[in-house]
Amino acid sequence: MRNKCLDCIALTIVIIGAINWGLIGFFDFNLVASIFGSMTWISRIIYALVGLCGLYLITFYMHLGETESDM
Repeated sequence: MRNKCLDCIALTIVIIGAINWGLIGFFDFNLVASIFGSMTWISRIIYALVGLCGLYLITFYMHLGETESDM
């Protein structure tokens, strides 16, 4: 059984990371660096969390097409 709370947290963190990448791409503005500083330990933790959550969300592909009875 999947942990829906963890899924929602991971998805939210990845969406925030995607918005940050969009800001970098469109406006050359890094929101994380402007709030926490450029490559400080806090910003590195945030980048690492976004990366880990992205890796975790790869597992969503294994569950595509499953119904509740398949789990």
